[in-house]
Order: sequence, then structure tokens, then C-alpha cells
Amino acid sequence: MKILSVETSCDETGAAIVSKNPHENYVKILSNVIASSLTLHSKTGGIIPDIAAREQLNFIIPVVGKAIKDSKIVIKDIDAIAVTLGPGFIGSLLVGVETAKTLAYLWNKPIIPVNHLLGHIYANWLVQEEVSKDLRVPKVSNGELKSPFDTSDTFDTFSTPKFPCIALLVSGGHTDLVLLKNHKQIQWIGGTLDDAAGEAFDKIGRLLNLPYPGGPSIEKVSERGDPNRFTFPRPMIGSKDFNFSFSGLKAAVAREVLKLKNPSKQQVADISRATQNSIIEVLVRKTVKAAKKHNVKSILLGGGVAANQKLKEEMRSQLSILNFQFHVPPAHLCTDNAAMIGAYAAFHYEKTQWNEITANPQLYF
Repeated sequence: MKILSVETSCDETGAAIVSKNPHENYVKILSNVIASSLTLHSKTGGIIPDIAAREQLNFIIPVVGKAIKDSKIVIKDIDAIAVTLGPGFIGSLLVGVETAKTLAYLWNKPIIPVNHLLGHIYANWLVQEEVSKDLRVPKVSNGELKSPFDTSDTFDTFSTPKFPCIALLVSGGHTDLVLLKNHKQIQWIGGTLDDAAGEAFDKIGRLLNLPYPGGPSIEKVSERGDPNRFTFPRPMIGSKDFNFSFSGLKAAVAREVLKLKNPSKQQVADISRATQNSIIEVLVRKTVKAAKKHNVKSILLGGGVAANQKLKEEMRSQLSILNFQFHVPPAHLCTDNAAMIGAYAAFHYEKTQWNEITANPQLYF
């Protein structure tokens, strides 16, 4: 089964071709193309939805064409078209949904609508035969698929998550804990009550006059930060539920910045280090707590913030003494991309006719 997938929920324009054998428990990436308008949004310190949608109108057809070309298949080999239905910006979603509907009508292909949030989780089921040399992931050899989830020099054969799983979805717009009993039973068990973790990173980044997006900028400057210079609150870290709140952390950082008036580069690095430590400790503690309560076998990360190296290190450190598998996609599959949309679709082959789907910016679990 080969699926053309389309992702345009935010500012990225993505298209991919993925393939799945019915007897295999993974989804293979044949191509994965992304066009970004990040440089435009960096100038304004955040995404302007109208600008994002206009850029996506320019990108969408060339991106789809390149994804098909790179996959080395032809249109008649495509079994279905998967597309992000929501959540996201309505203008951006419409670009992808209406393009997918048009192609489905012209090519007489069924559509598989996909929840963007679940797509991030299903990036953990993706493998690829060959990726760019800078990731140092080798080709398939001796019939064994090598994992793209570890960019170190040592590679293990790829293993997919074992059910039941706890997934931490952490991005600019969402921070959620999700229980997956199997591919059909997926349950939301907790999430943010206000700012998402990525949103907190972005807002604090602006307070510190760091480049957008704030998460990668804070991660970079925090490397030279003093971990003992500042201590910020760990909101809801001891609550009995699995919810999150990061608005109080943002307020605490704002008070410190106001007190310093014009923080030096070192003070910015120290604040960044303390901010990152606070967010990561809450994320890790809540995730491990959920995993223990629900007696799961695997813990998964997904979403743009999952690309944070310190978060991955802390999660691995905590899980090293516990009997949980740990799965996280490589950084280029943590951020928005179409391959993850195809991965979810491959396990949920629920075909829909082109005229039966509508973009839904408020879609949730």
C-alpha cells in the first residue's frame, strides 16, 4: 500500500509518499518533502496565519510533484491520499485539504483524513531506507531495516513501539499525554490548561530577545548557562492528575527579566538554562508517572519540542532504571512533516470520498 500524504496545518508545506506492507508493523518513507516559510515568520517573532497560507498556495503543487518524483513511483501506484484535517490554522488547512480533495477527484483515489496530533505520535512508526549523510543513517543491509531514531555511530535494528504506550505530545500548540492501548484504542489522559510547552519557550524567547522560534534558541544559549543562577517554578509537578500549566513559569521569567532591566548575554543564558530545566523536569516527571500508573511497555515522544536534546537525554536517564522502551523520532521527523500523516493513515486505512471531508481547525483527540 502506497499513500500520498499532505500536511499544511501551520506554516510548513509538506508532501510525502509512504509505503506499508500488511504484514509489517512499520511504515517506510519513500519521499518526504517540506517547504518552510520560517524565515518570513522569524522577522515578526511568530507565525502570521495569512502569510503562511499564501506561501502554502505557492508551494503546495511543486511540493506534491517533488514528493512523487523523489519516490520513484507513478500516480497509478498511489492507493490513497492522506491529508491533515486539523487542528491548525484554517487558511493553511484549507490549502492542504482542498488540494487533496482535488487530486482525489482527478485521480479517482480515496482520501484518509488524519488528526495532526496523532500524526506526531505515529512518527515513531516511520523508517526509511536511506536519508541524508549528515544523519549518518545507513541503507538497508542484509534485509534488516536500520533505525533512523539514533544519529549516533552505532545503529540497532529498528523496533516499533510495544503496546500499551504512553505518548507525550509536546509542541508549540499542544502538550498532551495520550494512552495507546493499541492502534484503535487511543485515549487522551491529560494536557495543558493554558500555555503549551513550546508556546512557553516561544514567549520566553521573546522576553529574552532571542530569535524565533524560541525553543531551539533557548536550547542553544542554555548550553553555556549556569544551572544554579536562577530557579523557576515547576508548575503542577506534584498534582495528582496528568495536566500541565506553563503560564506561571512565563510570568516568573517575565518578573526576573523586568528586575534585571537589561540582562547581559550570560544572564540570558542562565535564565534560558533555568527555563529549560523547569519545563523538562515537569514533562519527564508527569510522563513517567503516567507510564507507571497505566503499566505500559513503551514511552513515546512526538512534536517539535521532542527534538530538544536535553529533553531526550533526561527522559532516557529516568527510563534507564525502569522497564520501559523509549522511542523518539529523529529531529527532522519531530517537526511538522507529511510522512507522519502518512504513517497514521497506513495504520488507519479508513477511506473517505473526496466530497465528505472538511478542514476542522478545532479538531482534538
